[in-house]
Amino acid sequence: MRRVAILISIIMAGQAMAETVFEDFSGSASARWEFVADGVMGGVSQGRAEIAGSGPDAVLRLRGMVSTKNNGGFIQVRHRFANAWPADAQGLSLVTKGNGQTYYVFLKTPDLNRVWYSYRASFTASESWQTMRLPFSSFEASHDAMPQSFAPSEVRSLAVVAYGADYEADVQVKSISVY
Repeated sequence: MRRVAILISIIMAGQAMAETVFEDFSGSASARWEFVADGVMGGVSQGRAEIAGSGPDAVLRLRGMVSTKNNGGFIQVRHRFANAWPADAQGLSLVTKGNGQTYYVFLKTPDLNRVWYSYRASFTASESWQTMRLPFSSFEASHDAMPQSFAPSEVRSLAVVAYGADYEADVQVKSISVY
């Protein structure tokens, strides 16, 4: 009986760590993702986002020049969605590579009352493909005046962002999963 209980515990732990693919950039991915730069607020950063490749080789690529001049400092590619993530989800897993710079994932919920509010976690995109796990507990509120935590089931927007410094951005994402 003890062996059965241990086996059930192992299976349950494995299920808790199971990942659900949120985005693999197949199909009409370019219609789901929108490029935004700080020019919407007077900044001078420039860039572009594209879906490169197709099928299982499709990737999201964000590149450009991030400039903090004129109160700027970001380029991003954003996906707004309606389907809720599981309430018990623990984080995001991204398969990514890039030019060694620091990038961010910004998450938004409907209750954020300022467009510049978000929950943010950073990662470094190395020159070879790697899987980055970002627990929701590692996401920080961008401002003190907003709620300091969020429920995964309330997230309705995810952005991959080059942010906060003057640098050349070049990051690719092969998939995003919720775990």
